[in-house]
Amino acid sequence: MKKLLSLFCLLSVMGCETVQISQDNGYELTPVSFSQLSGWESANLDGFVTAFKKSCARIAKKDPALPFGQEDEWGTVGQWQSVCQTLPETPDTQWIETAFQAYKVTDKSNNPQGLFTGYYEASLKGSTVQTERYHVPLREKPRDLISVDLGLFRKDLRGKRIAGRLVGDKLHPYEDRAEIVAQKMPLKYDQTLMWVDSPVDAFFLEIQGSGIAQMADGSVQRVGYAGQNGHEYTAIGRALIEMKELSKDSVSMQSIREWLETHPKESQNVMNVNRSYVFFRKLDTQGPIGAEGITLTPNHSLAVDRGLYPYGLPIWIDVEHPIDTEPNLQRLMVAQDTGGAIKGAVRGDVFWGYGAQAEAMAGAMKSKGTMVVLIPR
Repeated sequence: MKKLLSLFCLLSVMGCETVQISQDNGYELTPVSFSQLSGWESANLDGFVTAFKKSCARIAKKDPALPFGQEDEWGTVGQWQSVCQTLPETPDTQWIETAFQAYKVTDKSNNPQGLFTGYYEASLKGSTVQTERYHVPLREKPRDLISVDLGLFRKDLRGKRIAGRLVGDKLHPYEDRAEIVAQKMPLKYDQTLMWVDSPVDAFFLEIQGSGIAQMADGSVQRVGYAGQNGHEYTAIGRALIEMKELSKDSVSMQSIREWLETHPKESQNVMNVNRSYVFFRKLDTQGPIGAEGITLTPNHSLAVDRGLYPYGLPIWIDVEHPIDTEPNLQRLMVAQDTGGAIKGAVRGDVFWGYGAQAEAMAGAMKSKGTMVVLIPR
């Protein structure tokens, strides 16, 4: 790890120095004052508090001597536990300014602008039994699926995962989407969680990672991510652009869905371009579970590149609103999730929640913006 100590400043509150941090792994952190953050003085922190308390509950259970993230600048778990212990019931901007130093993020090209997208909790119609209508399986995580975090073995592979099954004493790649859909996975490991009535809904559930199924018997069942087959995620919007079915200007979650639904004969082949396949489990929770292992908070949980940022990290975003006529989204969020398409230093995926409005906002969001991370002083 290379650190460039190029900027020192005296903090009036804490009386300690902060430094500009330059990283070989793709980001640079430059200290900024909170007064430089547009919209900070009028920030509504209620949603942030809800989200951050959940992360604090997880942080409290960890060994205080452990590093909080993969780099020294994130501090120790103990430092974050100290911050969490001082979190008031109704914190204001003054408490945050006292507890944290703000750092502007730029990528390795020194660009502060990045891409921000959105996701939501999907809606499905399901059944516990297979029928002519309910014919698309949502699959449970197979018992023979082994997931490997490569970052545990080599620093340059942080954020990378593979999955497979043991054949003898060797790990072999797992089947890709086309093979799983065609039932080429060993049947003894192909366990169905439930049946849904739309392959397109099932596909979008995989992209979102969680959803609520309205069951045929009148009940409601929440489902969430349980595992993935280890193949790289590929955005099928790019494939549809290459096929000249959609343009760069017209591609969105809504336009992709419309194309898939109106081209049922071709849709499965297009979906198979994304070789990644997600398995699910039933959830008995008050909300979807993010990769941090806690329930997500609408509008304040952010999916980030796990190879770069630790979960529980507060992040101030200033990004374009999905609706052109609305002012920028300026809010304090918490890194609590990740995703196969979320790669890069200035990159985030905003969780919008559940329902038609959340789906509309998430589907339309392809926003440029900036981010500022908060680290305990």
